[in-house]
Amino acid sequence: MADIEEEDPIDDKPMPLLDHLIELRRRLMWSIGAFIICFMGSYYFSSRIYFFLAEPLATVLREQGNPDPHLIYTQLYEAFFTRIKVAFFAGAFIAFPIIANQLWLFVAPGLYRSEKRAMLPFLAATPVLFLLGAALAYYFVFPFAWRFFASFQDPTGGGGVPIELLPRVSEYLDLVMKLIFAFGLTFELPVLLTLLAKVGIISSKGLKRFRRYAYVGMFVIAAILAPPDVITQTGLAVPLIALYEISILAAKLVEPKPVEV
Repeated sequence: MADIEEEDPIDDKPMPLLDHLIELRRRLMWSIGAFIICFMGSYYFSSRIYFFLAEPLATVLREQGNPDPHLIYTQLYEAFFTRIKVAFFAGAFIAFPIIANQLWLFVAPGLYRSEKRAMLPFLAATPVLFLLGAALAYYFVFPFAWRFFASFQDPTGGGGVPIELLPRVSEYLDLVMKLIFAFGLTFELPVLLTLLAKVGIISSKGLKRFRRYAYVGMFVIAAILAPPDVITQTGLAVPLIALYEISILAAKLVEPKPVEV
């Protein structure tokens, strides 16, 4: 055991509990400070962020003959709180790498050198996969889903009563942010399963045996997180299935090898 520790040392120094709590407070303060700064900056640019998030819907409405697409709000405070939500969403998104770095700085001193090397690829993959999921939602799912929902407009209407889409700004942005976070978080599936395989909790063979149930579970998750239309739900379930298959390959590469007697 001593030989292993000499070859694979821990950089941590013995610290009393109070010092650990002080270190934790310092990391929390840095994380909160980073989020506040990102939140304030995001609030300043909230109008541009709003236009970016609304652009997929505006494009669809223009395609369907609405030259002046717009969102409405029906409560006096709705527009203000929508800006707060947008700023909170963008602030959390921008501050996430800093917060993750502070968490790593708190945990890393207690890890062996080999454990640090093993964890770093997962830390690097986490924001990349989240961005890929968010990009899939924004550039692929949103145009198809909004086009489907907007297709129910009827300028003439049955009996001369037109049906026009007038989305509320708060409801639209709540849906957009929910889907972006849902796609981003579900794209972390390979990181989670690979980590579990590396510590021996699951195995690639177990994931293969569980495959048929996992596929059903992916569509259930998509039905819960996505709006109630087939296009959006399929747009989330199919990538999840592909990520599950990638997780099986990754788990096979990192899982502990059986010890030969």
